[in-house]
Amino acid sequence: MRVYLPATLPVLQALLDDGELGSPPLPAYAVTPALREWYAEGDQDELEYAATALAAAASVRLLDADQDAPRRRVVVVADVATAEAVPHVDRAAVRVTSAVRLSDIRAVHVDDPAAIPDVTVAADAVIEADLGSEDAAFRMEHAAGHELQWYATQEIGPLLELS
Repeated sequence: MRVYLPATLPVLQALLDDGELGSPPLPAYAVTPALREWYAEGDQDELEYAATALAAAASVRLLDADQDAPRRRVVVVADVATAEAVPHVDRAAVRVTSAVRLSDIRAVHVDDPAAIPDVTVAADAVIEADLGSEDAAFRMEHAAGHELQWYATQEIGPLLELS
């Protein structure tokens, strides 16, 4: 199953160092049957984009939790053996129950450095947005307006060296 895992640049570094993306279970997003049903008009690319966007929003929450992480959203795309739906979280939410090894990674999506100011503001506002602040939600939308850049797995090391 193809999954989209929220991450940060330090998580990518740990992936390179350890050869694995944390310990399962890992939160992720995927094109689930519930997402297909909800987004009935969407083709596969649109559904994958929706799952990526949800993982990018979750990455902002990780940035809020890690104040030392560079303020760039990261989404890791992987093919995994096992994942279970978590519909009470979101229609696209899954829990990856198997290890995610570097060899499972298909690509990573990372914010361009130009997004850092908006992502920084979003990370500072994420809790308020979750609590219903319209102003904070607006700040989150500014970060979401930046397109993530695509990187092949062999580009992770050079990406981290430049960050």
